[in-house]
Amino acid sequence: MSIHDDRPGGAGGYPDDRNYGAHAQQPAASAQGAPSAKSAPSVKSAQSTQSLGAQKYSNYDDDDGYSDAEATSVVDRRAAAPSDYYDEIGDPRKPFGWNAGTDLGLLILRLVLGGIFLAHGAQKLFGVLGGPGPEGFAMALSKMGFGQSAALALVTGGTELGAGALLVLGLFTPLAAAGIVGVMANAIFLKLGAGFFAAAGGFELEATLGVLGLGLMFTGPGRVALDYGRVWFRRPLPFGFISLIIAVAASAAVLVLFHRP
Repeated sequence: MSIHDDRPGGAGGYPDDRNYGAHAQQPAASAQGAPSAKSAPSVKSAQSTQSLGAQKYSNYDDDDGYSDAEATSVVDRRAAAPSDYYDEIGDPRKPFGWNAGTDLGLLILRLVLGGIFLAHGAQKLFGVLGGPGPEGFAMALSKMGFGQSAALALVTGGTELGAGALLVLGLFTPLAAAGIVGVMANAIFLKLGAGFFAAAGGFELEATLGVLGLGLMFTGPGRVALDYGRVWFRRPLPFGFISLIIAVAASAAVLVLFHRP
């Protein structure tokens, strides 16, 4: 883009201003002596056609002679210049994207939450780690008002064990999280009368574990998982809502069909 020189003293200025400053020109002298009388008027006339500004800014028709601050026309140089230059500069800020920190955080969350439910499921199914076993857990369910407690104890213990294992592996993560959310929803329902805080026998712990499972249901397991690349990994939001519907339906079905207050 060329910039027209609108300075009054410039070579591209007003025609009437070109004669100003001619008296400041130095007469041309040579080593052989002064020019003849006949040639002097013509030299002076030629010099009078240039001004000081024209000599100082002899490259007025070259873009390199001016900066953006000296431009006399309001022109967006960035819009007029080739875009390759600004593409090479780029945005100095790092673009937002998935990062290793997110993967590490989700891995830690999965391992801890999955390990907790692995342990709880093993307690209920096998009686290990100080657990009651299937018979003891069935008796506990009967006292809570659940019918078919023997079958329900196996289903609950199997859900916790399977969901915990799947979370650790990062496999079928939305479905595993749905199992945790469903089991914790029933546990919260049974403790509603005791309040929230665990010190008073409330559902604080169950709510915390359920919310963690709910979060994994929508975030997915991260890239350090067997789910990596699967369709529910690439589309966590719709599959998260589907899993939430499954969790709510299963929890409601257990309460409606088996619980007798």
